[in-house]
Amino acid sequence: MGSINARKYGKLYLDFRYRNQRCREQTDLRDTPANRKKLQGVLEKIEAEILLGSFDYARTFPNSSMLAKVIPVDKAIAEQAASAPLFADFAQTWFTEMEVQWRRSYRATVCNVVFNRLVPYFGEMRVNDISKAQLLHFRTELAKTRKQNGEVFSATHVNRHMKMLRMILNEAADRYDFTTPYRGIKPLKIPRTDIHPLTPEEISLILDNVRVDFRDYFTVRIFTGMRTGEIDGLKWRYVNFTRRVISVRETLVSGHEEYTKNDFSQRDIQMSDVVYAAMRRMQARTGHLSYVFCHADGRPLDHNQVTKTIWYPLLRRLGIRKRVPYQMRHTAATLWLASGENPEWIAQQMGHANTEMLFRTYSRYVPNLTRQDGSAADNLFSQIVSA
Repeated sequence: MGSINARKYGKLYLDFRYRNQRCREQTDLRDTPANRKKLQGVLEKIEAEILLGSFDYARTFPNSSMLAKVIPVDKAIAEQAASAPLFADFAQTWFTEMEVQWRRSYRATVCNVVFNRLVPYFGEMRVNDISKAQLLHFRTELAKTRKQNGEVFSATHVNRHMKMLRMILNEAADRYDFTTPYRGIKPLKIPRTDIHPLTPEEISLILDNVRVDFRDYFTVRIFTGMRTGEIDGLKWRYVNFTRRVISVRETLVSGHEEYTKNDFSQRDIQMSDVVYAAMRRMQARTGHLSYVFCHADGRPLDHNQVTKTIWYPLLRRLGIRKRVPYQMRHTAATLWLASGENPEWIAQQMGHANTEMLFRTYSRYVPNLTRQDGSAADNLFSQIVSA
């Protein structure tokens, strides 16, 4: 921070820093309270312009001996700023450099956001010319955008766009030496959503009435908490009947085999008696094929087709409130909690890094917990299926 000082002969001078150099500019004003107050206003204006990047040293101090030092620096910075690329060009460079570390599904998501949303809006601007005001305007317009069903984009969807925009601008700022305009922009608050797990009565109703060829599929989903891509991509080589374990090592996304959602998703799920029996029945049907749950010709299931032609019609026919299939994962977690299993064991079975998400999402389902080996859940599962 700059200061106002006086020479030995009583004249005031300004002392501040600009372009990492100490600058002292002499004045003809005598050292009086009024003159100090006057210069303080000048100093504050200078420092504000420096902060905003609009300070013109030559205009403010045209006869200064410091010009020989700061003007070459200003010229070099101006030339560098002019050489900064357009957002469209840098976004393409960024995407090309980053895509090697992304899963196929995430790469498709990023591609859609960057080239269908960000580039059309910012594409013709130089990366160092984009302002915070423009970022906020883009966010506002995005939040007003309506999908085909008439609903506006959710806060989560908007935040996803802004996150990628922030990553691109931060990288550009590092490479072209400018201050990112993204500073101080916080993500939109995401409303907490309730989960809607199936009740024991609903589970029994579903398993008693579902098509025979899908009964074991839904049984395994409900009582293991596997994600859609995990169960659809499950192969027999990852099923160990001796150890009664299902190893989650791959996931199926848009028909392609990929690494699991994250490292924690790589886990071994213990088969309860209910799940073990279902998997044995499946072994008799598809054990000679690669995938556990698949068509007669070995093709893996299409989750969209299963949802639209099997799951939703079944719920509608049984008079059960409509839920997305992902609620079967929530159902598994709540059943384990209701049976009294240890939270750490449940988190491992779910593929969570720790118990934080477990308690945050399912806190009201947590009873007095005592067990930790899966046997309590096994008893509960058996009661539901045999009811």
